[in-house]
Amino acid sequence: SASFRKPRTSGTCRAHPIPDSSPLLQFGGQVRQRYLYTDDAQETEAHLEIRADGTVVGAARQSPESLLELKALKPGVIQIFGVKTSRFLCQGPDGKLYGSLHFDPKACSFRELLLEDGYNVYQSETLGLPLRLPPQRSSNRDPAPRGPARFLPLPGLPPAPPDPPGILAPEPPDVGSSDPLSMVGPSYGRSPSYTS
Repeated sequence: SASFRKPRTSGTCRAHPIPDSSPLLQFGGQVRQRYLYTDDAQETEAHLEIRADGTVVGAARQSPESLLELKALKPGVIQIFGVKTSRFLCQGPDGKLYGSLHFDPKACSFRELLLEDGYNVYQSETLGLPLRLPPQRSSNRDPAPRGPARFLPLPGLPPAPPDPPGILAPEPPDVGSSDPLSMVGPSYGRSPSYTS
């Protein structure tokens, strides 16, 4: 009769966890590309945009200047970087936002607070001032004190790749044929996948 032998083990096995990429865990140098959209009590509906001259505005539509990289610096603290303009979002002591070519941890680090409704609130880590878009129209009287602006981080969608030149789009399958996907004969580089 054949005897079953237990494999010999030498000590313990060490497993290394897979790093979590959850946006709820704000550490580990995690980088997310997002558009920061707001529609808060300021009667503002805009995307935060960092322009090439360093001004920060609210843009009505998503644009290359409003695509941002949010990178975790430590738990709950991020830096916000304009992808197109290569500028960091920073905040002055008066609360005014600006884009800087150089990262200053005191001016450009923001605490990210996640709200239950999917929106986020950002505050200067050093000053504790809320991140809010500048008003779109100025008024002669001082505005009433307001709470922090809420931003909805929208995923940055990669641009659609252009069609390669000289290759025609595939034709729909001939359902009456014995080979509707042209898999028997030469395919001439066409893909049978019509859903891609």
